[in-house]
Amino acid sequence: MKRALKFVSVVAVVIALGAIGFGQEGRIYREGSTWVQEVSGELSGAKNLRVKLDAGSVKIQGGSQTGITYVIHRRAYTASEEQARRQFQRITAITKGDTAWIVAEGGNLRRKCSDDLVVNVPRNLDLAKIETGGGNVSAFAIAGRVEIESGGGTIQLDDIGGAVTAETGGGAIEVGKTAGDVTVETGGGNIKVNSVKGDLKLTTGGGSVIVSSGLRDAILETGAGSIRLEKCGGHVKATTGGGTIDLGVIGGAVEMESNAGSIRLVSAKGHVDAQTGGGSIQLDSASSVRAETAAGGIIVKLLTMADVRKASMLETSAGDITVYLADDLPITVRASIELANGHSIRSDFGDIRVLTEGGQWGPKTVTAEGQLKGGGPLLKVRTSSGNISFLRASR
Repeated sequence: MKRALKFVSVVAVVIALGAIGFGQEGRIYREGSTWVQEVSGELSGAKNLRVKLDAGSVKIQGGSQTGITYVIHRRAYTASEEQARRQFQRITAITKGDTAWIVAEGGNLRRKCSDDLVVNVPRNLDLAKIETGGGNVSAFAIAGRVEIESGGGTIQLDDIGGAVTAETGGGAIEVGKTAGDVTVETGGGNIKVNSVKGDLKLTTGGGSVIVSSGLRDAILETGAGSIRLEKCGGHVKATTGGGTIDLGVIGGAVEMESNAGSIRLVSAKGHVDAQTGGGSIQLDSASSVRAETAAGGIIVKLLTMADVRKASMLETSAGDITVYLADDLPITVRASIELANGHSIRSDFGDIRVLTEGGQWGPKTVTAEGQLKGGGPLLKVRTSSGNISFLRASR
C-alpha cells in the first residue's frame, strides 16, 4: 500500500506538469512467446533525472552527451497483440525545470508485463533517483547523487561522485568506487563494496557483507551472514546475528558483536570492543580491548600506543586466553581462573606473580597480579575454565 501511494503521488506530479509531457506507443513486435513494445526518446536541459517504473529493470549510464536519451522495452506475456496492447500502458517522458521525468504509469493491478529501461545521461548529472516496484537497477559514471529503491531486484553502482542511498526488498547490492557517503539496505541479499571515500552504512537482513576499502566511518550489519572489511580509516561498528566477523586494518575504534560466530581483527588504532555468544576472538594488534565470549578462546596482542588510558578486559566462560604484551608497555595485570583444576597461568614476565589456592582434590583457583614498567591501565583477564598465558610480543 505504501509503494502504491508513492507511485500515485509521482503520477499526480507528472499529470500536474501539463502539456510538456507526452505518451508514446512505439513499435510492437513478437519475441518468442512475448510481445515487446519498444519506445525511445530524448530529453534536454535537465540536471536531475527521476525514473518511476511499476515493475522492471533500470540501467543509468553517464557519458559525454549533453542530453538524456532513453530506450524502454516493455514485455507483455499474452497470447495476442491485441491483448498486449491493452497491457501496455502509456510512458510519460517530460522535462520540467531542471528535472527530467520518465514514468511508466500504474493503476492496472492485473497487468502481466514488465519494463526494461536504459537511460544515457550526461556524466555531470546532479541527481539520479530511480524507483521500481520490482526489478534490477544499475547506475554508472555519474558525478552527482544517486538514490535507488527497488521492490526486490539487485542493485549495482560504480563510479559515483556523490552520495549513494539504495534499498531493495531482497536482492544483492554491489558498489564499486564512490566519492560520497554510501547508505544501502537489502532485505536478505549480499552486499559487496569496493572503495568508498565517505561514510558507510550497510544493512542486510541475512546476507554477507564484504568491503575492500573505506576512508571514513563504517556501520555494517547483517541478520545472519558474515562480515569482512579489509581496510577502513575511521570508526567501525560490525554486527551480525550469527556469522563471523573478519576486520583488517582499522584507523579508529572498533565495535564488533556476533551472536554465535568467531571474531578476528588485524589492527586498530582505537579502543576495541569485541563480543560473541559462542566463538573465538583473535585481535592481532590493539591498544586497549574489551573482549568477551561465552564459549571460545581469546588471543590478543597489546602494543604500546600513545595516549592509551582505557582499561582492558578479556573474559571467556570456557576457553584459553593468550595475551601478547610489548616489552615497553606500562600496564597493570589482574588475572584469574575460577575452576583451575588441570589449568594454569603462564607468564614470560617476572613482575606478574601467580598464586594458587585450594587443595589437590578440591576446587582450585589460580590468580595473577603484577605491574609492568611501573604499571598503567588495568588489564583484567578471566576464564571460568581454561589456561591463561602472558607472552612477550614479537615486533
